[in-house]
Amino acid sequence: MKDLIQDILEHPFLSNEMTFRSSDVVITSRVRLARNLSDFPFPGRASSAQNRDVLSRCRDAVCDLRPMESGEFVPMEDLSDLERQVLVERHLISRELCESNGSAVMLSKDRSCAIMINEEDHFRMQVLLPGFSLKETWKTMSEIDTALERHLEFAFSLKLGYLTACPTNLGTGLRASMMLHLPGLVMSNLMDKVVRSVNQLGIAVRGLYGESSEASGSLFQISNQQTLGEEEGHIIERLSNVLKTVIEHETNARLKLVEGNKARIFDKIGRAFGILQNGHLLSSNEAMNSLSLVRLGLDLGLIPEEHRLMLDQLFIECQPAHIQLRAGAEISPDERDLLRATRVREAFQNLPKLGFDRFELSAL
Repeated sequence: MKDLIQDILEHPFLSNEMTFRSSDVVITSRVRLARNLSDFPFPGRASSAQNRDVLSRCRDAVCDLRPMESGEFVPMEDLSDLERQVLVERHLISRELCESNGSAVMLSKDRSCAIMINEEDHFRMQVLLPGFSLKETWKTMSEIDTALERHLEFAFSLKLGYLTACPTNLGTGLRASMMLHLPGLVMSNLMDKVVRSVNQLGIAVRGLYGESSEASGSLFQISNQQTLGEEEGHIIERLSNVLKTVIEHETNARLKLVEGNKARIFDKIGRAFGILQNGHLLSSNEAMNSLSLVRLGLDLGLIPEEHRLMLDQLFIECQPAHIQLRAGAEISPDERDLLRATRVREAFQNLPKLGFDRFELSAL
């Protein structure tokens, strides 16, 4: 598995080879489906032998999928705890899969598709693409689901739809989400208001790694909560409309911040840029928050667009497991902070100076 992990570390989280690129506000779009085999108990209620049987049967099915051609099947037992955490930080597997009995993941060659086996459900399938691409993401996921259903019988009820281990996933089993960068709403102290508003529409707002995680670096995952009694296409359409509204609010918040006190916003961006370019000790939280401000600077035209992919990649590469694995040995938190700062300084060597001279700064 060392070759797989090394390959993941050497390739961007958001590949240039993908069709859609990330945008000012939207980082990624993701669609996830939960499915279970009809003739086996849910993984949490199954014996070890039953989970092994499920793994064997599902492996044959997923390896034959066209999107998984030249992909890799990865049993969790073949990975160290640190390697598993790297996959979590890459949004390729969930924390729950790391702790599951007889579990594995099938990864497509470009890492845009991941099929987890024996997580909370027998199948947790996801497609992850850059930018505002929910419809494209759902199309790919639907094709995978249809192909699997030709060979496997999923647990299904005419009344309840697809049966899942958690009742909140009953029906379609569909969770669609986008990862958004919302520094304007955060700095304007409007995020709580946005969260309350979208919650009333059946939409959830979570942190970088989903449920129970913090929104580090002004990054948020926004997803549907309702899976029962609504068709998949309607879920995607309704979520897309809500997200468009959130993006509009973020854009307006940024404009108001710049119009209200451009000098103060540029000062925050400049200080963050200086820390990342010259700092020698950098915690993961400080790295995330500083990268968020510099990414905002890119959105405002202070940094050329060509550097966006690098900045988005650093959000992932600065996570603790990525730093630990690059070290090649067990290191302390202080040593991680030192290595993280070194990695960021290297990345920032090729960045031009911030283009403040193109703007007329307002008075303080």
